[in-house]
Amino acid sequence: MWKSLNPKMKKENKVYYKTKNIVIYNDDFLTTSCIEENSVDLIVTSPPYNVDIHYNSFDDKIPYKKYLEFTELWLEKAYKLSKENGRLCLNIPLDKNKGGQQSVYADIVTIAKKIGWKYHSTVVWNEGNISRRTAWGSWLSASAPYVIAPVEMIVIMYKKRWKKINKGKKSDITKDEFIEWTNGLWTFPGESKKRVKHPAPFPVELPKRCIKLFTFVGDTVLDPFLGSGSTLIACALLNRKGIGVEIDKNYCEIAKKRLLQEGKIFQKALFDTSKSIMTKLEKTKSKIK
Repeated sequence: MWKSLNPKMKKENKVYYKTKNIVIYNDDFLTTSCIEENSVDLIVTSPPYNVDIHYNSFDDKIPYKKYLEFTELWLEKAYKLSKENGRLCLNIPLDKNKGGQQSVYADIVTIAKKIGWKYHSTVVWNEGNISRRTAWGSWLSASAPYVIAPVEMIVIMYKKRWKKINKGKKSDITKDEFIEWTNGLWTFPGESKKRVKHPAPFPVELPKRCIKLFTFVGDTVLDPFLGSGSTLIACALLNRKGIGVEIDKNYCEIAKKRLLQEGKIFQKALFDTSKSIMTKLEKTKSKIK
């Protein structure tokens, strides 16, 4: 089983930060009881990759078999928390070569389907950070070359039913966004570790696209491995209810600060946009008069 470096957390269900629509739980997702079953519309997350990233509260270097066992445990819990028409957007690597070649994407999808998740589609995310070193393994020899895929995957799955009935709920995706994002190749940069002070952050753009594509305004979104808080920032910007679970208290604080800082930036931009629209309307009225 996945080894927590902070075993005391298993005994606590702790609200670290909460607003009207956003909540951060400083807790272990495998043992938390703070989220109701059948309550989540969309799960967006990027779980630990088991590639020896130095997290504060995770052992990110365990035998691959144990890693898959951990994956099955958290995917099963996520399944129980999702609504009947709940969806899952899972950011994972295509494969793994550190410590031996493994077909991570295929293995995780197989586990998810075994639990009951139904496969819908896959987005290939090109971060645009292809290494300049393109030659791997045995140089100019068929002896032992390596093929490296400089992309990540976003697997899209659902619980029971794919189609959602809106019942008056609103979609906020634009025509251009819908056309661009329903193409299964997304190209946008990753997030800076130095900027957000987290060893493996993903950019807000990733959950933003998933949320606008696969949820209605006001829906509930969960990130069981919150990390630096990108998913909740996207929820705040897009008027969704956001739940984040993070085992490490320091990362909870990072997520909270990012929510406050980047939320303020957004609110100012929204205010400025609204003010600009009102000014234009007033000018139009004046011309009519």
